[in-house]
Amino acid sequence: MPKFHVSRSIEIAAPPEKVFEIVSDFEIWKEWSPWLIAEPDAELTISKNSNSVGSTYAWEGEVTGSGELEHLRLEAPRLIEDEIRFLKPWKSVSQVSFSLEPAGEGTRITWNMDGKLPFFLFFMKGMMESMIGMDYRRGLMMLKEWIETGKVNSKVNIPGKEITESLRIMGVRRTSSFDEIESNMKRAIDELHQKLETASIQQKGAMLTVYHKYDMKRKQTEFTTGYIIPDSESIPAGLVEWSMPASPVFRVEHVGSYKHLGNGWTTAYMHTRHKKIKQSKLSPYEIYRNSPSDTEEADLVTDIYLPLK
Repeated sequence: MPKFHVSRSIEIAAPPEKVFEIVSDFEIWKEWSPWLIAEPDAELTISKNSNSVGSTYAWEGEVTGSGELEHLRLEAPRLIEDEIRFLKPWKSVSQVSFSLEPAGEGTRITWNMDGKLPFFLFFMKGMMESMIGMDYRRGLMMLKEWIETGKVNSKVNIPGKEITESLRIMGVRRTSSFDEIESNMKRAIDELHQKLETASIQQKGAMLTVYHKYDMKRKQTEFTTGYIIPDSESIPAGLVEWSMPASPVFRVEHVGSYKHLGNGWTTAYMHTRHKKIKQSKLSPYEIYRNSPSDTEEADLVTDIYLPLK
């Protein structure tokens, strides 16, 4: 059976003792779980003593599947070792751990998973490592925010299937690794505004980012960020055009910080996969319904669209 290994880290502005206390308590996992945000109504069964060796955290949902996590070893404030037992969509057992070490006045926490895929899924090893890695990254970002601020600015609503009008944008096209998408998109937006200013063009319509390609092996994506424009408008030099006809889509609304937009995308893919909704070859995209220049982070609204067949 093919083995896989996943490891992601983040620094949190809190001492190891506090981070350990929170991560070892299964009762708090629902506040930062990167999977429950896609199905908050999933059924949870948590041991009465939720932060001791032998305590368990079990879940069952239509979208998230079912399984159980058990504390095997707790060494405060540096190490948590667990076993995760998946029951659905297929049975498997993996080892999970959190290692904590001081980082200045804070803590560097590393989330690891080691396991084996069923033999018939050997071809999915690279994709699984990338997907779980992205889930871990989302979870650690939410954990960091919850510990540092006491809340997580991320909520997902699922309007589902609908028909959109045709779209046309002018923007900047770039390639980025998954981990650097936030900084690279910011640079693309800065360049977009500079080119619009040079061409004496006022910003029009909503801002949109379309994702043309995903390379799970290289962990990178190709995207275009720009403004929605009418069909009659010309495109200035240095900017690219992207358009899409009216199309059926699956829409998910994310409310909160842009750094948590991965929660919205994961929710969209999890729900379409569970409902066996087939996507078309048209590129998925996100539309920003308001702006951080005049909107609180917790109130930012982004619509995520998966075009359908």
